[in-house]
Amino acid sequence: MRVWDSLSPFPMLPSWVPGVAAGVASLHLIQKLLFPYFWADLRYLLKALMHGLRVETYRLRGKIVTILDKFVKLAEKQPHKPFLIYDGKVHTYQDVDRRSNRVAQVFLHHSTLKKGDTVALLMGNEPDFIHVWFGLAKLGCVVAFLNFNVRSRSLLHCLSSCEPKILVVGADFLGTLEEILPNLQKDISVWIMAKDSTFPSVHTLLEKMEAASEDPVPVNRRSANNLKSSVLYIFTSGTTGFPKAAVISHMQVLKGAAGLWAFGATAKDIIYITLPLYHSAASLLGIGGCIELGATCVLRKKFSASQFWSDCKKYNVTVIQYIGELCRYLCNQPVVSGTKVMAVHL
Repeated sequence: MRVWDSLSPFPMLPSWVPGVAAGVASLHLIQKLLFPYFWADLRYLLKALMHGLRVETYRLRGKIVTILDKFVKLAEKQPHKPFLIYDGKVHTYQDVDRRSNRVAQVFLHHSTLKKGDTVALLMGNEPDFIHVWFGLAKLGCVVAFLNFNVRSRSLLHCLSSCEPKILVVGADFLGTLEEILPNLQKDISVWIMAKDSTFPSVHTLLEKMEAASEDPVPVNRRSANNLKSSVLYIFTSGTTGFPKAAVISHMQVLKGAAGLWAFGATAKDIIYITLPLYHSAASLLGIGGCIELGATCVLRKKFSASQFWSDCKKYNVTVIQYIGELCRYLCNQPVVSGTKVMAVHL
């Protein structure tokens, strides 16, 4: 027999239902008050787990896809889409791919680099940092990002600890090179991003790049047999002694590159990178994240609090990165008329 409440169109509910409903409502209220970002964090965690499972599935199937492989594929798929915007100049995916091919061709024909050799990179934020990085990666080399704020003995320690075959120095750091050159290991070949050199036994790169072919080097040079194999060295700042090298694997690069995607960024976003490229936040999360999305990034030579928001407005930036005190510097800037932050992903 069913019993109906004469004042309700629904059957009489069991006595425990109101209590459960009150409990659920209370939990929801507590979650909103104490853990307001619970669901957003959960979504991020689930996306991160999905990415990890996808990478692990590829590994188990023997299908190893590195972040460089993804970039090359994007250069074929969307060649004319802007990849880098630097000082107002646009570098498309195809542009970066072809110029990095030139770098690879130079070292293929003018050096004795072998797959797995280490090359140290002392350069600032500029497109050629990425061209050299990718070009060396296409030869299967491990690239060591040197902190350009480190000088003298500390810099020599970094070089001795990663044992590079070659050191590539940007044009802005020839003074730093001059300081360490007398004490540099004799078996390290030095290349500078210039057309002429006043240093003895130092090779120049730019004029060789201009004469080099844009053809890709053999794919087997960059192919990885194991996602756990080393691909980068990223050094600590050395505030408590000499800088130490963090050994970065293909797997760690892929995990770092998935960060922006997991936070909801898409291929339509424009990412603003002002942090130094030798730092993992800029190189792995920033450049790697841009590749993972197939997006565009705006690269600045160095951080400027006074120009930050005007750059964002000028280039229609939708995603920024911050670390340490960066946000405090921005908040301390005077309000500029006509500048309004509409939507920013942190």
